[in-house]
Amino acid sequence: MRFLIKILVTGLAVLVSSFLLPGVKVENMVTAIGVAAVLAVLNSFVKPVLIILTLPITIFSLGLFLLVINAFMIMLAGKFVPGFTVDGFWYALLFSIVLSIVNSLFEASNPDNKKYN
Repeated sequence: MRFLIKILVTGLAVLVSSFLLPGVKVENMVTAIGVAAVLAVLNSFVKPVLIILTLPITIFSLGLFLLVINAFMIMLAGKFVPGFTVDGFWYALLFSIVLSIVNSLFEASNPDNKKYN
């Protein structure tokens, strides 16, 4: 149940973030929830492999290369989810940053900081 609520909150964050950035388009809430689900799967399976493969450059860049990996995950989600388009790498990078901030704000508004039970 907690995972489902997390997907819904992230979907709402995707929708809000797409309104803030002109280069990111999400058709509707169902598409936003699809984007959240695809990002959850990509972040669970693909991102750890990419982090391990790019560990030397991540260390050399003091962790800033992780932003590039996040942008790549957003662009990859755009290939899998119909109705979700990102106009380029820089919009994907900005979208990942804005999405993180909006998602943090939504989770911070959770009363008493309780987890979703």
